[in-house]
Amino acid sequence: MCGIAGIYNYRDSQPVDPAQLKQMADVMAHRGPDDEGFFSFGPVGLAHRRLSIIDVKGGHQPMFNEDSSIVLVFNGEIYNHRDLREALEPKGHVFRTHSDTESIIHAYEEYGDDFEAQLTGMFAFALWDGPRRRLVLSRDRLGIKPLYYTVQRGQIIFASEIKAILTVPGVERRVDLDALDAFLSLRYVPGPKTMFKGIFKLQPGHTLTAQGDRIAVRQYWDLAYSEEPRDESRVLEELEGLLFEVCQSHLMTEVPYGVFLSGGVDSSSVVAILREILKEPVATFTVGYHQADGINEFDYARCLSRHAETDHRELTLLAKDFADWIPRLVWHLDEPVGDPACIPLYFLARYAKEWATVLHSGEGADEIFAGYPIYKRMEVLNRLQASAMLPMARVLSRGLVPLCRGNKLAPYLRAVGEPLEARYRGVSGHFLNGRKGQLLQGSAGPVLGAEAFLTDTYGGYYDRVRTAAALNRMLYVDTKTWLPDDLLIKADKMTMAASVELRVPFLDHRLVEFAARLPISFKLRGGETKYLLKKAMARYLPRDVIYRTKKGFPVPVADWLRNGLYDLTASMLLSPQSKAGAYLSTDYIGKMLKWHTSGRVDLSNELWGLLVLENWFQIFKVQP
Repeated sequence: MCGIAGIYNYRDSQPVDPAQLKQMADVMAHRGPDDEGFFSFGPVGLAHRRLSIIDVKGGHQPMFNEDSSIVLVFNGEIYNHRDLREALEPKGHVFRTHSDTESIIHAYEEYGDDFEAQLTGMFAFALWDGPRRRLVLSRDRLGIKPLYYTVQRGQIIFASEIKAILTVPGVERRVDLDALDAFLSLRYVPGPKTMFKGIFKLQPGHTLTAQGDRIAVRQYWDLAYSEEPRDESRVLEELEGLLFEVCQSHLMTEVPYGVFLSGGVDSSSVVAILREILKEPVATFTVGYHQADGINEFDYARCLSRHAETDHRELTLLAKDFADWIPRLVWHLDEPVGDPACIPLYFLARYAKEWATVLHSGEGADEIFAGYPIYKRMEVLNRLQASAMLPMARVLSRGLVPLCRGNKLAPYLRAVGEPLEARYRGVSGHFLNGRKGQLLQGSAGPVLGAEAFLTDTYGGYYDRVRTAAALNRMLYVDTKTWLPDDLLIKADKMTMAASVELRVPFLDHRLVEFAARLPISFKLRGGETKYLLKKAMARYLPRDVIYRTKKGFPVPVADWLRNGLYDLTASMLLSPQSKAGAYLSTDYIGKMLKWHTSGRVDLSNELWGLLVLENWFQIFKVQP
């Protein structure tokens, strides 16, 4: 795992300043503490920071083809690089290392614009084709690895982290109001926007090419859903075989590895399969909290550890750990992500670093196999809308909404009769649950309340899968928004902050495409989420682990905001010097704090998101 950066002066062809490349690399040193490398020739400059995983001695970057006419900097892993090598060497390609990086260069030479389709793995890379004077930026299919860019003043500036782009003179630190509007609804910013105006995410499954001033972004991969009936026993056999194949390929490393274990079915499945493959104990790591009954994952993780005979370790966190580290971790995130799970994820990665440099996790299983409880609730509404009971349900819901204010049921009652596109904006949708209008103030209020960017973004994704079943449409939306722009950004930035690599077997594109072709009854059946995955793992996992209530990555932030984090939150959000106060009503935030601390309502998600936002404004010195 690594960090990449670069500059292409496409308009005036001026040489790139090597000192600027060095500065961009240095600010991402945590992504690659083992090595650094640079390339500068004419209008293009590339920088690389390396965390050595494969071909530790020979994998230095930038890496070149045989005659040094093509150069590459790469972040990620190509799991099929040995197969690519076997296919390309007979065609005359000469490999000088055992690194997976080199396979990308030769695939580009051999397959041209279709070369991304040959790659199995997680990646973000920049390739300079000297003879064609062409820059190629590409990001993996699911967005496991990040890549940002900006185009301004005749330059394309890009990097694995936004903070590297911000080191370039002339790059402004201005807030994008559409992105801020999205954050206040979702707790994250869906691509291609970021919170910095003019800086963009290269979308998952997309490639940017630039030849002179001809700059184009194309999509090279997308999901296709199918609801064709299939034989369950045959599909179970296929799934089991594919799970083992994928996990085996993700073991590719020359350094110690382990697994983040929550005790849920996803991470437990990864542990169980690796144990079957390796026939030896796997290192597992779990995070929990002091005096947080009902939140801790320790009991389930210990159960699975005993079952799979893992080499298990645990880390316990306190509220003080959160308070002390919020500013630093917001800096690592680059833009606000209002998910408190960021902090325990960082601490667990830092703790595990003593024993493992590569860590596996269960991220992605919920989005491809329908694991979130919200899918069950939305499916009830989907079926209700297709039934003759809809008119009666509308009348009943209107009467019940006033009785359920502040209750989690209220948004679903209000959604009765609304089309799917209006009522479902992903797992974390409706962040402020109707409070947004009261929270906004100032001249930006009309823009922040309009949600035009969100409407266009979600509308575009729904249009792409308009003929798919409702459940698959929801899964598609989450795979395109929540997954890359919250879950995976958080996973990458927090593990890279600790200089460890995170691998996510469930997001291998072979497994994702397999799940998309499954009938929806194999994902959600009789109220049981992840039906097929759970059935496939029944041979390998205890029943209590498979069918436990889903908790996600729980954090006792609701209690901490009433106690250990209250003073920090109040002092930052209610201060007359609050930067977010230019857009948000501190009076209303004060009311939210009062309601939360009294126990009247749980506003922990909202308050945490606002705390992260205020930290972001201050740390990055963002201008309105």
